Amino acid sequence: MFDPVMLGSAAVLVLFVFVLFVASRCVRYVGNNRVAVVEKLWSGAGSITDGLIALRGEAGFQPEVLRGGYHFFFPFQYRVHSQSLVTIPQGQIGYVFARDGAPLGPTQTLASNARTADFLDVRAFLSGGGQKGPQRTILREGTYAINTAQFVIITRDRIHGLMLNANDGDLFDQMQTLIAARGGFESVVIKDSADQIGIVTVHDGPALNADHIIAPEVGTDQADATTFHNSFQDPEKFITAGGRRGRQLQVLVEGSYYINRLFATVEMVAKTVIEVGHVGVVISYTGNDTAD
Repeated sequence: MFDPVMLGSAAVLVLFVFVLFVASRCVRYVGNNRVAVVEKLWSGAGSITDGLIALRGEAGFQPEVLRGGYHFFFPFQYRVHSQSLVTIPQGQIGYVFARDGAPLGPTQTLASNARTADFLDVRAFLSGGGQKGPQRTILREGTYAINTAQFVIITRDRIHGLMLNANDGDLFDQMQTLIAARGGFESVVIKDSADQIGIVTVHDGPALNADHIIAPEVGTDQADATTFHNSFQDPEKFITAGGRRGRQLQVLVEGSYYINRLFATVEMVAKTVIEVGHVGVVISYTGNDTAD
């Protein structure tokens, strides 16, 4: 005969062990269409002394994400944040905001990606001198496994990121609203039939000299791979070429352009049409002084 008391005690013990196992969260499953951001709750290496991401095994958010499958952890040491993959639909643009990294320089509005634009490898980004704040590099269509504790990705329909502070939601909502107001989630499309050109205003980089009201053309030589910015689509090359913030002399003509609208905004204006039998007199407000 089985002793009911012993059976009951064994059942309670099994239940207790099961609850303890679940509570310890030492086994976690990550779906194949998701990533997991790992937060270490305690560590023999102590806490991080600066920044947000723990690069040396300290307690805090870890740089590497987990992909699909089962993962095993030391009991009661980790918290795992399951996140969806970042998907940018075809024809749209995603904007990147880095929470950790080097500070911006005095002439910068956006973070430079000249040294690193690897948003899939947080450790490489931070070790390579990546800067915090909104980035100059944008994301094109595709699916990305991104650590959303370090990088917040803003798209037209969604904000991908762990909200770490109470005001994070409002901050990124404001950025999303600003970008949407500038038409920044889609490419700039200028059709030949529209008889328009795009007037560009750059919002990043060194200021204009005192004797200029229009920024001169730079980086237009396609043969120079280091400075050809392809009509403001590569902000780093624009800056390298000596580009300055403000309204630009170079305009956009027919075509499609994937431009970071935090870096540059585009105003569409009608082309000037001179009828047959007429002439156009041009008055320039920029350029070097000349003799009459």
